Amino acid sequence: MSLKYEICIDSTAGALAAEQAGADRVELCSALFDGGLTPTLGTVEATLAAVSSIRVHVIIRPRGGDFIYDEHEIAAMERDVATIRDAGAQGVVIGALTPSGEVDTEVARRLIGAAGDLSVTFHRAFDMTADPFAALETLAGLGVDRVLTSGQDTTALEGAPLIASLVERAGDRLVVMPGGGITPRNVGRVVEATGAREIHFAALVDAPSPATHRNPHPFMGGELRRPEYARQVTSPGLVSEVITAAGA
Repeated sequence: MSLKYEICIDSTAGALAAEQAGADRVELCSALFDGGLTPTLGTVEATLAAVSSIRVHVIIRPRGGDFIYDEHEIAAMERDVATIRDAGAQGVVIGALTPSGEVDTEVARRLIGAAGDLSVTFHRAFDMTADPFAALETLAGLGVDRVLTSGQDTTALEGAPLIASLVERAGDRLVVMPGGGITPRNVGRVVEATGAREIHFAALVDAPSPATHRNPHPFMGGELRRPEYARQVTSPGLVSEVITAAGA
């Protein structure tokens, strides 16, 4: 079975780059520096209008930090799922946990219900669960289509032994999709070690800002920040490198 490739992006241009390089799907986010947050509806609509063949799945995550949400955040996520469904996206990427590190089944059911017939991925909140095998069984029971995971380790390569066990345990019930630190140099090893059918990665490269006037003094973020006049863009060449290196 040939591999499927999902690219983590934060712009319409990123979706077009992934499509050009032959990827199957994108995970559309904002704020990749925070691990990916819900993009604006305008970005979702612009992306759906721009692409012609690639599937667009949209992350639903209202803020950075943990995955334990209050009633207002849950209501916002439920509304975001419904809005993105109505916009025409093909899938949503969700995740919610209890304070004890279990899948929050009540929240998950609400979001899955709002998704209707959209494909549903449970994101790397999975990597913060206390028992990944119990979490996998819960998600299979909820009818989730796939789980994104680094194998509860720093990268998918380091977490490959756990991912392989999860792939075996999941069988045909849902897809276990490795993601986290996948590059052209290690993608072949990740695929071989895990037996995965789908992989997830970003393909970002630095690009200069077009700004000719620059003020070096103010910053738009907090203490931990990127340079104000630096951009990261999705590289179709890098997407192609990973796909070629995967050899499937």
